[in-house]
Amino acid sequence: MESWDESSLAQFDGRDGKPAYIAYKGRVYDVTDSKLWHGGLHMKRHQAGSDLTDSLSAAPHDNEVLSRYPQVGPYQPRDVSSLPPGLERFLERFPIARRHPHPVAVHFPLVFLLSVFIFDMLYILTGRLSFYETALYCLYAGLLTMPTAMMTGFFSWWVNYQAQAMKPIVRKIQLSFLVLILSTGILFWRNQTADLLEPFRIESLFYLILVLSLWPLLIALGFIGGSLVFPHGRSKRTGGGMKQNEETASL
Repeated sequence: MESWDESSLAQFDGRDGKPAYIAYKGRVYDVTDSKLWHGGLHMKRHQAGSDLTDSLSAAPHDNEVLSRYPQVGPYQPRDVSSLPPGLERFLERFPIARRHPHPVAVHFPLVFLLSVFIFDMLYILTGRLSFYETALYCLYAGLLTMPTAMMTGFFSWWVNYQAQAMKPIVRKIQLSFLVLILSTGILFWRNQTADLLEPFRIESLFYLILVLSLWPLLIALGFIGGSLVFPHGRSKRTGGGMKQNEETASL
């Protein structure tokens, strides 16, 4: 059997009518005939032509489903892992730690910082001071959870992408620091003034504009992160579609 590496495997990504091969635990499988790998993309997430050992190890289905597909040879990557041996062993034992910590951690600052504007507006509409105080608590919570989200992001970048300067990740880093600086400035302003919204004045308008400006930044961060986890494929469903039991039964 022919031996495969990253370069040769990448030629079989299932796109443009090419066969779809995937590597898993040192073996290369031909999944071209699987309807769930149409166009080389599985569940709009896993792209053929690459080593999916870590991704499929954390999949909800049994990995024995690969046994129904033909093996085309052994897989031997050329790149030697730059991770410390202890960390490499840990990730092999707990593959979920390779990609999941950042998506989990990032939800907290996103929801807290998005909530600031909502509670400020509720305070303006109802006059209830508790909404204004809640907005402040959300601002604190967002800033307190941001370091964990950013650190897990850097960890994921290092482990999964060897800290290479990829455009989406560079953009995420830039936006993250911009959100950190902006939210810190908003918090400082809040603590310097007893009530920025009552009575409503020109200062109140500037404050609301700053708080609202967090929204497009946070939404952009979520979109870029989501596009890394769930890439948009070019594959299309054909015929009458796929039955739900086929999706859960096999790859």
